[in-house]
Formats: sequence, C-alpha cells, structure tokens
Amino acid sequence: MAIVTGMLSFCVALLVSCSPSLPPTETIDRIRLGTTAKVVTLDPADAYELSSFIAIANLGDRLYRYASDATEILPQLATSLPEVSDDGLTYRIPLRSDVVFHDGTPFDAEAMVFSLTRFMENKGRPSFLLSDLVESVAATDEYELTIRLNYPFAAFTALLTFPGFCPVSPNAYNIGEGEFQPNQFVGTGPYILKSYGTDALQLDRFEDYWGETPENSGIDVQRFSSKANLYNAFRTGSIDVAYQDLDPDQIHSLEELAPQEGWHIVTADSPTISYLVVNVEQPPLDRLEVRQALAYIIDRPLLSDRVFYGQAEPLYTLLPRSFDASEPVFATRYGDGNLDTAKTLLREEGFSADNPLEIEIWFASSSNENRLAATVLKALVDRDLEGLVRIEPRSVEAATAYGYLDKGVYPTFMLSWYADFFDADNYLKPFLDCNEGSPETGCQDGESQYHGSFYYSDRANELIERQRQTTDVETRDRLLGELQEMVAEAVPYIPLWQTKDYAFAQANIDGVALSSTQQILLFSPIRRVD
Repeated sequence: MAIVTGMLSFCVALLVSCSPSLPPTETIDRIRLGTTAKVVTLDPADAYELSSFIAIANLGDRLYRYASDATEILPQLATSLPEVSDDGLTYRIPLRSDVVFHDGTPFDAEAMVFSLTRFMENKGRPSFLLSDLVESVAATDEYELTIRLNYPFAAFTALLTFPGFCPVSPNAYNIGEGEFQPNQFVGTGPYILKSYGTDALQLDRFEDYWGETPENSGIDVQRFSSKANLYNAFRTGSIDVAYQDLDPDQIHSLEELAPQEGWHIVTADSPTISYLVVNVEQPPLDRLEVRQALAYIIDRPLLSDRVFYGQAEPLYTLLPRSFDASEPVFATRYGDGNLDTAKTLLREEGFSADNPLEIEIWFASSSNENRLAATVLKALVDRDLEGLVRIEPRSVEAATAYGYLDKGVYPTFMLSWYADFFDADNYLKPFLDCNEGSPETGCQDGESQYHGSFYYSDRANELIERQRQTTDVETRDRLLGELQEMVAEAVPYIPLWQTKDYAFAQANIDGVALSSTQQILLFSPIRRVD
C-alpha cells in the first residue's frame, strides 16, 4: 500500500497514550489479542492501514484469497477463478449461493455490484485501485458477476484479494461520495462486530457463517499505548497473543524466554520490504557513479545482525523472495560491504579525505530500526572508508516526510513498503512509473516522483505497461527481470532488508499462523487448548 498513507504507504506503528480497556472475558474460549496498532476505520471503502485490514479481513470475505503461506489464489466468495475474455478485458466470476450477511440479508451478485460500486463512487482513500481500471460492474445472473476493464491488467485477479473489496450489506450502507461508516461492519465473514472503541475491538463468532466457523467464540483485541506495554502484557499473561508490533530487542527477549515459558513463536517472511530511496536529481547523487558507490558500501548482513538480531533477511531486489521472478540483482552487481570498489569509484569521482562525499540519510523519527540502521552505516564508513564518506543520520516526523518526499527535499530516505496486493506489479510500478518527465529533467509527475527518487526511463515505462498486460508467465517474468536489472544499474533505490512477521502465543493457545503473501493474521483458527 504502499508508503502507508493514501497513495503511499509507510509501515509505521500507530501509538497512543491512552490505556486499553476491555470488559472481563465472558467465556473461557475467547481469545485476547494485543497490539499497538490502531484500527482507524472499519469501512472497507475507506480503509488503508494494515491494522484496519486485519480487522476487516476477519469480519468480511473477499472474492478471492491466497492459500495459506503460498502465492496460489483461491476462490472465497467466488466458486472458481474468473473466466477471462481473449482481449483480457472481461472477467466473469461465479459466486456462492449459500452466503448471508451479518444482518440476514442474502448475498448475491447484486450485493457484490453494490459493494464494488460503493468502493469506487464513495471515493475513499483506496478508491483509485479500481476507479481508473474498471469500466463497469454488472450482475449478469443472480450469482454471476461480470467486471469489464478499461485496459488489460494481468494482476487483476490478485488485486481482487484486496481486503477492501469485501462485500457489505446493501441494507446497512449507502453509495455517495464521503458516505462512510467507520464504526460499524456488516459483512459476510466468520466474525460479527460486537463493539468497537478507541482502544478495544470485540468480535463474536458468526453462527450463520457459510464456511468453517471459528475455533473460538470470539476475539477481544486490546490496543496498547506502547510496544513496552504490549511486551509486558504478554510476559505477564494478560493477553493470549501478541501481534503488531514489537521492537527487535523485545522479540529477541521473548525468543530467548520461550523454551522455559512454553510460548509459541510464529514467524513468516513478511511482504514488507525496506529500502533506501536515492534522489537521482539532487547533487552529488545525480551522478550515477556516486549512487553505485553507495550501493557497494551497503552491508546487509551487518544490518541484519546489528539491527535485527537476525530477524530480517538481506534484500537484493525490490521483489520479495516469494515471487518466482525475484532476482538478487544487487547481490550480483554490488555484493555487501564491497568497500574497495566503493573507494575506487569515489576517488575517480574526485572525492578524498579533504573533499569527502557527504550524505544525509533520512528516516521517520518513529522508526527505531531505521535510526539504528543509519547509525550502523555511519559507523561502518567512519571506520573503513578512510574519510572518503561522511554519513549524517537525520530524522523527521513521518507526516512531514510524506508531504515533502515529492518536493525533492531529501537526498536519501529509508522507507518500508507493504503492497496493496501481492503481485510483482505492486512492487515495481509504484517505484519506477512516471507519467511526465525525461532522462534530463527526471520524473516531474508520476509515482517515482511521489516516492522521492525522481527516476525517469522511457524503457522502464514501456516494460511496466507490457508486464501489466501480458498473461504469459515466462514473458512477464522476463520483463520483470529486466526492470529489476534497471534498478540495479541506475540505483534510484537500494534494497536493504525484508522483515519477518512475528506473533507470540501463550502455551495454551494454538492455531496462530502467519502468511508470507499477506500480512494479515486470521483469527478463526486460533483456539485455547487447556
């Protein structure tokens, strides 16, 4: 989703000062889950935060979902994968006929048309995902949905796994710009909303659910004011499951204590990637050799060890490892901590101990990980680069950064990215695409400008469009491979690490599972076993 705001989605934890307050657990098989993240809204037409998606994904269903810890797309409210026309523009989707909404309203194709139309016409923050792409949505039979696109998009079925596309009851919602219901949810999912407050969310099992009913009678979600409070609540047994968000040192502590306490540690590769944006229009980083020297300096195993206690994996491309098309292009071209080559390039570019390369590395002040990573990189160059480079770590409030990235203020910026939908397109287009610009001026209007790199390439624009339209897997992978090679050559971004997703469960809790394709914890398999 990208740097996590409307068009961009930085993955930053949302912290508050107030304390959580839930009534006592009503039945013994209810599960208490702790988090620091705020559920901003329960309206799927306006939700654009990971924490909101987690709640919505448990209250609602989508047409399609990903198989557990796999990239395979499976039907959910659909009964099979779409039938796609030869021109790639028409998608016919058969729907289940045994589904009801939480208010008893039957689910059918008209209800799905209502929900997708509402998503587009209410103009919420994620509405752009469909508004430019979709020409029409129609019920062509009682249980058949037909979607017509304005242009072919190879990743459209993957896009339909987006949590915000879940249907809502036409009897509980309205279509109209800005008409949102942030405090209610009437969908078709395995849980029904019991209560929603600033610091607490209660879900009850939906007894008329069409699929497998949850293993518990309900979930009580507590929002904590700090990571320290979440950590302490789990250690003292006040909550059953801790998820989103603990610092690396807190995770390391719980891992060390787990054998004696009997805690379950659940982990998976996260779809979130972290990277360094490099402003290709700001001197001296407007010189290719300087950007390449910086890429040679980065030592990912060092960062993984010093910052994450091994809880993150080195990342050598913008595509997570789960994609078959992912190629470790930065490992092949630059390696890690290749300081001798960096020194040679820098000296050839006229830098010396008397005239060092000075680089500001910016990061959001709320990110302890990025702060420590910038500090580690500074220590590395101070010790081993013979005065050729000076790194100055600089922090700024995340909201301020979002407002100035596209203004060219920052020479570099450490960011994290969580995609809207798990397809390679959503890890490359938002970084490289540009509507207006030139190789001389850089991107003047487009996604690479929004991202702060200002990268422009006619070839990249062409490849992005071709990979979006082709349905041949081998052809698409080849195009994606060329795009990754272009990033490694031009260095508008430097991939850093791919995080791991962690959840901790008490000894008597079973069924907690995480996926490497979507960072969404499903509540229904979680159960108490004592």
